[in-house]
Amino acid sequence: MTSNRWPTGTFMHRLTDELRSELLGLGTLCALPPGHVLIRQGDRGSSVWILLDALVKVTGGVENGVEATLAIRVSGDVAGEMAGMDGSLRSATVTTCGRAVCQQVKGPVFRSFVTRRPVAAVALTQVVAERLRWANQRRLDFAGYETKICLARVLIALISRHGRRTDDGVSIGVPLTRAELGMLVGAKEITAQKALRELAAEGVIRRGHRDVVVKDLARLTTLADLPLLAKPYF
Repeated sequence: MTSNRWPTGTFMHRLTDELRSELLGLGTLCALPPGHVLIRQGDRGSSVWILLDALVKVTGGVENGVEATLAIRVSGDVAGEMAGMDGSLRSATVTTCGRAVCQQVKGPVFRSFVTRRPVAAVALTQVVAERLRWANQRRLDFAGYETKICLARVLIALISRHGRRTDDGVSIGVPLTRAELGMLVGAKEITAQKALRELAAEGVIRRGHRDVVVKDLARLTTLADLPLLAKPYF
């Protein structure tokens, strides 16, 4: 499979055809139902999951029971790589959002692959660096902006990675509930709903079932306090 098969920026997209073929021969192919937990926070395990045709959400909880949606992963992404590389306890829970096809690779096998294949090691480092930038940016957003602006910035970040055109704008490209969107910006569901209602009333977005379509990307970008780009995000 060529790199065009995989979304830009994903682990599989960053590999060569040869390395992709090698990696896909190292694990076990799994067809999984919606709501299946690939990885559970706090568990001990080292398997690494390559998402071949999948959308998963990454969630985490703290001791008082509060949970948050930390990120989403799509086809071509890798999940569980941290414990796979260092043998630590799982730091988050990863759950399929729909039917999924994944490749399960044992931790020692994945480590060996990355060790002997420098291009794969660089690709993994780039992926981890991108995720760290995402996390840092969200923390800065939470500290510097109100919920509505944080939400606008997250919507644009999602569009930049997963956006797809629709008849009346551009969809964020991933099925997220309003509660999950709220978790991504560190807000309660009722607060996220209020911000989404305001954006919809202003004609900036259209809310659908587990989807948000941005009708006025330029206006949303201005609201998000981000520079307008000369070319589309997608």
